[in-house]
Order: sequence, then structure tokens, then C-alpha cells
Amino acid sequence: MIAQTNCKGANMIKTLKLGFSDLVVSNVCLGTMTFGSQTDEKDAHNQLDYATQNGVNFIDTAEMYPVPTDAKTFNETERIVGRWLKRKRRDSVVVATKIAGAFRGMEYLRGGLELRVNREQIRAALEGSLKRLQTDYVDLYQIHWPDRNQAMFGQWRFDPAKERETTPIAEQLETLAELVKEGKIRVIGLSNEHPWGVMEFARIAKERNLPRIASIQNAYNLLNRKFEYGLDEVCWRESIGLLAYSPLAFGHLSAKYLDNPQANGRVNIFADRGFGERYDRPAVPSAVKAYADLARSNGLTPTKLALFFAVSQPCVASTIVGASNLEQLKEDISACAEPIAEDLAKRLLAEIDRVHLTHSNPAP
Repeated sequence: MIAQTNCKGANMIKTLKLGFSDLVVSNVCLGTMTFGSQTDEKDAHNQLDYATQNGVNFIDTAEMYPVPTDAKTFNETERIVGRWLKRKRRDSVVVATKIAGAFRGMEYLRGGLELRVNREQIRAALEGSLKRLQTDYVDLYQIHWPDRNQAMFGQWRFDPAKERETTPIAEQLETLAELVKEGKIRVIGLSNEHPWGVMEFARIAKERNLPRIASIQNAYNLLNRKFEYGLDEVCWRESIGLLAYSPLAFGHLSAKYLDNPQANGRVNIFADRGFGERYDRPAVPSAVKAYADLARSNGLTPTKLALFFAVSQPCVASTIVGASNLEQLKEDISACAEPIAEDLAKRLLAEIDRVHLTHSNPAP
């Protein structure tokens, strides 16, 4: 993955090949999961314009967005992105979207079907996304979470008692291969995956000459460094790029909830829907305070420190930033793009590791 430099005004965004693929993406990606709920269409299009005008060529969405998802707003994010994409030169933007994995309670996504990542539903989900995005193809198509039983979204332990029927990985890859051959997908990726799943996808792809996984989109931030517990080596050896989502840990790492527990943000707005429960851990406030103190003592904002950490890690191909308004996005892109002096950067990374070890990775 060879980085190049793309300058735009005072900002400097790097571009690189995603994993083993020829897909060239910016190291900052615009996440869109607020579009259609907290962010209306006008502001969403302003965010898309601002990001692409400042060196970001990579946009990530999903069939289930916005989040939290519900039967009234599902699919709306893709529609908003599609209406913006229609007036752009298609090859100027790298568009990623996702198919939702097995999950009970969101059957409205595909008209009443029990969600599965099988041949029928992969095709149906992709065709739906293409129609909403008003495009003939997606650059990166990802499995949002596995079809199989695994610990995720705040769960920290695998539970064999929850085993269920699952779609074979070979069937998933074979279907995706058909869609790649048809020109509807350029590259495939995973999301919210664990080492076993990544290795199975890699093994089967090699054995059967099927498309390889180019990326994995997992949570990765100062409060959640689980990716470093095995997945980092797997992805390095298999040339799979990490798309780091939630770099601000649902806003916790901006320190706004530390400074004001009632701050206006998703954790409080959607508290009645259980949003953000994965960070409801006793050690989180003390860890956030330690990182905020480290940032401020070095003349940085907590947001700047958190995003500096994400974009500086060798395992990260692109950091996904999302905002509910344009001003937040400007701050995020600036924090990602503006460099930190090399001697300070080295010292900060050493201090970050010290805080991390002291607080024992407080959030799963």
C-alpha cells in the first residue's frame, strides 16, 4: 500500500491502494450513518461536497443506514447519497456500501425475509443498494456483520450456545464472485469480523480462486484496540486494509460527555434505544479523562489526539469520520489532515500506549 500526497488548501490527505487491490482511496473516509436522521439532505450534500473538495474520495454507507435503524428511515442514507452521486462524475468517488448480516428484528430491510447473507439475499440487497445509489456498480461491497454466530457490538465473549444455521462462506464468496464478474462490484470486504472469519474467507478464496477480501471495517479507537489482538497480524499477512470506524468512540473521545454528561450527542439523543451501550463501562470515564488531559497538556483538542491516533497506525488504511453537521466534519477532517511534529508524535504515541495499558482496553 503505497501512499501518495494530495494537497487541497491547508489540508493534506493521503491516498493509497486498499489492501491488495487496485482501489485507490483517501486515508480519510466520509461515514454517512447520520444522513436521513440527525442530518437532513441539504446538510448531507454539503458534507459530501466539502469532503470531496478537501481531498476525500471515499464514501461509506449501508443498506440499513441511518443508525439507529428503524422501519421508518432504513435505506434513506443510500437514497440521499444517490441523489448527490447522480450529479458527480462516477469515477471520481469511491463508494462503499454493505449488506446487513443475520439479525432478528430488522426484517423490514428486505421485505420480511429473515436476514441472511445467502445467494438470494446478497443479490437482492445489492440490487436495492444500486437502485438507491443510482449507480451501476459499487466500488467496495462489504458484509456488514457475519452470517454466523460471533461476539459483536459490545459482546465480549463467544457463546457456543447461540450457534445457529449459517450460510457457508463458500456460498457467500461464490455469489460475490458472480457479481464481480457481472461488473456490479469492484472489490469485496468484511466488517465487524474476527480472526477466524477473516482467515476462512482468505483460505476459501485462495483454494477456489474466488475474489479476495480487500478490507475489513471494524471499530478501532483509543478505547477499543481489540483489532491489535490478532486481527492486525492476520490482515497484514493477507494484505487486508483496516477501515477504522468510530474513531471518536461515539463522541466519548471528544471529551464532550466528560465535560458535560448531558451534552447534545448521539449517546444522549438515542439513550432510550440503547445506543452506545458498548461504552457503558466503569473504566471508560477515567480513560477518556486521561486521554483528554494528555491532549490538552500538549496543546491539542481531545478530538485531534483521537483522530491522530487512528490515522497514524500502520494497520489503518482509512479512518471513517462521520458528523451530524458540517462544522463537526470540518473539525474532523482538519484533525486528520494537519500533521503533528515528528518528535511530538512519537512522544504522544508512547504516552497513548501507557494510558492504554493502565486502563486495560476499557471498552470491547
